[in-house]
Amino acid sequence: MTVVYTGGTFDLFHSGHVNLLKRCKEIAGPDGLVVASLNTDDFIWQFKNKKPICSEDERAEVLLSCRYVDRVVMNVGGADSRIAIDQVQPNYIVVGSDWAEKDYYSQMSFDQKWLDERGIGLVYVPYTKTISSSAIRSRMS
Repeated sequence: MTVVYTGGTFDLFHSGHVNLLKRCKEIAGPDGLVVASLNTDDFIWQFKNKKPICSEDERAEVLLSCRYVDRVVMNVGGADSRIAIDQVQPNYIVVGSDWAEKDYYSQMSFDQKWLDERGIGLVYVPYTKTISSSAIRSRMS
């Protein structure tokens, strides 16, 4: 069985999130699992210096209602995502292509060697440029 891991804040759930999760499910295949690792409220405050609009419990409930998500785990390690990744033991980590231009490895606190030791592939999928939680927030101002 193929297990796909993706992570994020998933605040103000929108079509970009759906596109990412749909691609995760396609990669996992019909019998595979998609596990979404959810950033905690505390970590979001530390990392972004702002609170999410929706609480971690609300965001988890929304993720679980998405047909492309099989399981939600909390990113209990905060900036060190290795803890959640080791808990899930995925075959693939899937992220948006916007991370291809950033230092995703440092952001997640791992390197290619760490992934190789676990047999985990890193897959970039197209980022939906037309929507974001920040863009939605700006519409509400």
